[in-house]
Amino acid sequence: MDMPIESLSFEDALKELERIVGRLESGEATLDESIQLYERGDRLRQRCAERLDAAQARIEAIRLDAEGKAAGTRPFAAA
Repeated sequence: MDMPIESLSFEDALKELERIVGRLESGEATLDESIQLYERGDRLRQRCAERLDAAQARIEAIRLDAEGKAAGTRPFAAA
């Protein structure tokens, strides 16, 4: 939990976020610890969302011409 959030991979940030949620749900954390966990969890959530947005922006769908050959690419559009 001491590692800077910016240096975490998506997978590591998600694992830590899951651990934080588990700790908060257990009810064993003190009030001060719960606040600290919540704040870090929120920053981890933001980091994961940023990484997902960046990944989606890089995904491209191949556009085919009338002959079925690749004619170019276009940004991925999530449905």
